[in-house]
Amino acid sequence: MQFRNFKMVSYVVYGRGSFNQLDEILAPQRKVDAPMIFFVDHFFEGKALPNRIPLRGKDKIIFVDVTYEPKTTQVDALAQQLKAEFGMVSGIIGIGGGSTMDLAKAVSLMMTNPGSSADYQGWDLVKFPGVYKAGIPTLSGTGAEVSRTTVLTGPTRKLGMNSDFTPFDQIVLDPELTKDAPANQRFYTGMDCYIHCIESLEGNFINEFSKSYGEKALQLCQDIFLGKKPWTDEHDDKLMMASYAGGMSIAYSQVGVAHAVSYGLSYLLGTKHGIGNCIVMNHIEEYYPKGVAEFKQMVANNDIFIPEGICKSLSDEQFEAMINVSLGMKPLWENALGKNWEQIMTREKLRALYEKL
Repeated sequence: MQFRNFKMVSYVVYGRGSFNQLDEILAPQRKVDAPMIFFVDHFFEGKALPNRIPLRGKDKIIFVDVTYEPKTTQVDALAQQLKAEFGMVSGIIGIGGGSTMDLAKAVSLMMTNPGSSADYQGWDLVKFPGVYKAGIPTLSGTGAEVSRTTVLTGPTRKLGMNSDFTPFDQIVLDPELTKDAPANQRFYTGMDCYIHCIESLEGNFINEFSKSYGEKALQLCQDIFLGKKPWTDEHDDKLMMASYAGGMSIAYSQVGVAHAVSYGLSYLLGTKHGIGNCIVMNHIEEYYPKGVAEFKQMVANNDIFIPEGICKSLSDEQFEAMINVSLGMKPLWENALGKNWEQIMTREKLRALYEKL
């Protein structure tokens, strides 16, 4: 039997106010005449957070537009821009939600690997380590801070650059940074974590490593979202750790139906990952009856709106494109439905599921 020997994040700092240590954390990684580049979610443009970034020398802040999830074209353009302007950089720091962190990971890799990021969509295709990279989440739930993938929409598919070179060298987990997240957005990303746990814990690839992290992350999500109490600092602290543990859980197992179906939505419609998972989770009682019932309770308790009918005006060709992307996620389907998943999740059955969304 072949056991997965997977790469984890090298350094982790956790705690309220830990963002203030960023200058000393980055100091040993600086190279002469090579700046640190800070990718900051455009949500923070004109707000206080960018003023706290410890800029030195030629360091640069780039506000990245993450209205839509990262595309290979966006990654390639940013890498080319940095190469043209600086030649080489000391590192790339992603400050934001999952999309911003994924962009930072991908651009770090494209500073040292030839061609287009689309060439590396898949498993273990990246040839060389990227430049130093650090992730600083300002939203909790995606697990992007610990994952070995950076999920990109390419010309033909939505698929990650999954490799041992992808994880961050450093993460800074400061729950203070998530304080001002909009309630809806916080819920959608929090549910990404909850759904990770349900899919991992009920999947065929489950093992004690994944279970240990997944059960803790699930318990934290239940503590946070099943109650009706006002949101507090403690909720932010717990959700940040749920995100970390949920990401660790799927690192040694896999996600399932909700993620596989939502990949098709993001590819075709540009649906953001967290809300896409919620839209799908609303309709998959057949696969996760207990998890879906609990999810619906969380939606009700938190007065959250989940869109309906987003696929109602699509053409046959568009349905086919989504189905192709979704069925390409073979490890996810195998985890959820077993080795004979193709007999269970036929094109017709998947089309019927998309029609319900």
